[in-house]
Amino acid sequence: MLKTLRRLVDRHRHAHGQYGWLFRPYTGEELVALAVQSTGGDVRSAEPLAIAAVRLRGDRVLTSESLELRLARPEGVDAEVLRRHGLRGIDLDDGVTLDQALARLLDFVGNRPLVGWRLDRDLALLNRPLRARFGFDLPNAGIDLVQRYQRYHHHSRLEVAPAFERVAAQLEVPLMGRHSVLGTAVTTALMHLRLDRDALLERRSG
Repeated sequence: MLKTLRRLVDRHRHAHGQYGWLFRPYTGEELVALAVQSTGGDVRSAEPLAIAAVRLRGDRVLTSESLELRLARPEGVDAEVLRRHGLRGIDLDDGVTLDQALARLLDFVGNRPLVGWRLDRDLALLNRPLRARFGFDLPNAGIDLVQRYQRYHHHSRLEVAPAFERVAAQLEVPLMGRHSVLGTAVTTALMHLRLDRDALLERRSG
């Protein structure tokens, strides 16, 4: 309820602004798979390190239409944190600022629906700086693959969330670019398409 109310307020405030078009209903056929690497697991204090997005159209992942952004190293982030994400300090030396990354992400994603693994977490990492800098949260419709996988396999949402790698293996989807944020986005897109295919086959057989 609070998210819906906030979205309505954001739409009213920004309808005629630079990003007003983001709040219009999407009428196309594309989705965007999203992935965010961050400095830690607590979204209230973590900072984005890298952001990636890739478009889907029909049953295709458009890897030629993708976005990968490495951010300039946040203050206080040590080498061990970077190593856990397969990064080195040098990898972020030419990183973009968070403001630049968010602006490029908005332009790339537009008002297309989003697909993500633990999408709420990725959105929380992005919406905090988005609201501070642009005055709104991402208004896009979204599909969380954890929830979709649990519904498809009739798992309770109270159960421990499944691991990304394990679900990819069960769906026979290759892990693309391990420790790469773009690889995670592409793998997420492939998992979504596989669940689409399985759901279609189930409807036909039923």
